[in-house]
Amino acid sequence: MEPLVPQRKEPVLSKGGRVNGVPAATDVLKEKGVAAAEKPEEIDIDSPSTLINRELSWLSFARRVLALAEDPDLPLLERVKFAGIMGMLYDEFAMKRMGGLKRKIEKRKKKKKEKLSPEGLSAEDELQACRDELHKQARLVSKLFSNELRPALAAAGIPILEYTELNKQQQAQMQHYFLESVEPILTPLAVDVSHPFPFISNLGLNLAVEVKESKKKRNRFVRIKVPPNRPRWVPLPDSAGFVPLEQVIASNLRLLFPKAVGLDCYFFRVARVAKDDPWERTYLEDPEAELTPGRLIGMVTEELTARKFAGVTRLQLSADMPKKLQCWIAEQLKADLKDLQPVKGLLSLADLMKFQVEGYPELRDPPHEPVIHPRLRHLDAHDSADIFDEIRRGDILFHHPYHSFDSSILHFLQCAAVDPQVLAIKLTIYRTSTQSPIIQALMEAAHQGKQVAVLVEITARFDEAPNIAWGKQLEREGAHVAYGVERLKTHVKLALVVREEKDGIRRYVHVGTGNYHNVTARIYEDMGILSCDPELGANVAALFNELTGATPSPGYGKLMVAPHNLRECFIELIRREIQHRQAGRPSGIHAKMNQLQDAGMIRELYRASQAGVPINLNVRGLCCLRVGVPGLSETIRVFSTLGRFLEHSRIYRFENGGDPEFFIGSADWMRRNLNRRMETIMPVTDPTLKQELEQTLQVYENDNCSAWDMKPHGRYKQRRPRKGEERRAAQEVFISLFGKQSKNRGKV
Repeated sequence: MEPLVPQRKEPVLSKGGRVNGVPAATDVLKEKGVAAAEKPEEIDIDSPSTLINRELSWLSFARRVLALAEDPDLPLLERVKFAGIMGMLYDEFAMKRMGGLKRKIEKRKKKKKEKLSPEGLSAEDELQACRDELHKQARLVSKLFSNELRPALAAAGIPILEYTELNKQQQAQMQHYFLESVEPILTPLAVDVSHPFPFISNLGLNLAVEVKESKKKRNRFVRIKVPPNRPRWVPLPDSAGFVPLEQVIASNLRLLFPKAVGLDCYFFRVARVAKDDPWERTYLEDPEAELTPGRLIGMVTEELTARKFAGVTRLQLSADMPKKLQCWIAEQLKADLKDLQPVKGLLSLADLMKFQVEGYPELRDPPHEPVIHPRLRHLDAHDSADIFDEIRRGDILFHHPYHSFDSSILHFLQCAAVDPQVLAIKLTIYRTSTQSPIIQALMEAAHQGKQVAVLVEITARFDEAPNIAWGKQLEREGAHVAYGVERLKTHVKLALVVREEKDGIRRYVHVGTGNYHNVTARIYEDMGILSCDPELGANVAALFNELTGATPSPGYGKLMVAPHNLRECFIELIRREIQHRQAGRPSGIHAKMNQLQDAGMIRELYRASQAGVPINLNVRGLCCLRVGVPGLSETIRVFSTLGRFLEHSRIYRFENGGDPEFFIGSADWMRRNLNRRMETIMPVTDPTLKQELEQTLQVYENDNCSAWDMKPHGRYKQRRPRKGEERRAAQEVFISLFGKQSKNRGKV
């Protein structure tokens, strides 16, 4: 099997303590004149220098993902895909994180009050550090694509060609394509006395054309938007390769401007601020405001419109565009000149995710086909009651994408929709697919007269519009739809099925770590449990009553629920490990999560480390905790696992004096997850499932090539097999492990 991650050299340490361009927290503090300890052992637990900046830590994560695109041992089309992912990640970072910093700066100017970040940086310092690193990484991706990936695609027989590389016949074919399929939908927009500078949409690719006309001293500026409803990569006949659409347009401009005596063409695009969460903004403006579902939908719709016109956070332009024109465009867009990013090569590399070619299996990862969970292999596809019988035999733990989502969670909901004994179905939707079979199942259940209640979170960033559409469609079909919990984003991953059986009403629940999204379930790593435990069912039912009825429950039993008691429960569990350690009993914390940022939780972990509790944290993305600092975090180890699937599950294990307790759910240790979102974490008590989770954590611990270990100042070093040691990439191990289990089960 081809390696999933690169065998890279150690991160490059440059002047100023920067690693891959990301400054260590203490280095930034010293540079900006903020007090920081000269020696790690002297750092006080409440000092800002005990924390790594969130934004720079995220960019450090992005640099690890970039290593996948740089890995020469990774299949070529997978590398191209990761280059596209980097373009998408940088766009999102510019909109959300840099946009957020710009909003902070504006708010501070209005209030005339300076507020530093938890690690002691001003918003201006953060923003400039983010600009520097973002632009540096973007240049690396652009250079990688131009110098390595593009030549490799050409060598493989699927080139992305420059228009100037086409022969006369191919240019004629592209001209015909332009006239027939592109030119009719183009709208050249001039800028002059009677034509104001046009609106430039977020993330759109544009041509900046300077038209020189006879008898006129000044060139005319014309903007042409590259139509997003045409393929970015235009295929040449006879599978001869592809041509970027913007070059097809640029090379045929004389057909649009036949009287021009000269034409100069360049490209540019903007990223705009992603506005505040509507809940957060409304709360700040009017804490007592009463909101109706209609007003909430209106707020979100207004937010989507406002996003199109928001301020610019990043302006990418062709590197050969004259400086004068660059500055003029920036002035028209009211963009800060510091946000200009000249690009050598193609812009909008996020579109590489849309670079689809048929065939070439040797240029891709070996196909992965999720297996049916062993306990579900015998189910009769035509008997909806079978899966409920199986759940009554005991809880079932699923690990996606190794276990099939379609044959487990989707099948569970589809059976519930048609089973005559099912009375009600309740579900939370945070993100789901465009043609969602889960939505279809819910509508079928409503048609059959079952009570269907759906919590649709319409403030899920960048999924607002489809979620509004799903909510309205479900309402039309007779489902009860709630649009989130007032002032909180609903991030829980819960399903509840109420079934009438011979011995009475029984509740079946699914508690997961990922969204009910059948497409991402094949590329995101997630976990979930199906159970009919009566107490858990009652707890989930009480939580759904809060989600749909807006009335908090007096208690949640087995569930830990944010923002009500989740933080307190985790703190209690961490402090209990300290007590075990002090009493000489086994202690330890093992956790797997996406992000670790909350300062309060980090300080609790520091206190546990100071008491000697061993702590192993598998944190995929940003992590604001510093490891291995004498007197502060000597017993804490942090590593990050990367591969072909996006690690997304959350698992928490507490040693508990030798009787380990396990928890899974939707929440990371982020301030937003603990304070501003509805989240759920459930205990895993079944001995078999606990053993499965133990094995899962051990596979990640034993990874020797796709895991990156954090160093004290936030730097990461990739693990490498020792000489003669067999590769153990966690995701490869899981694919092999679940495949063997499936084969062995088939022989029984």
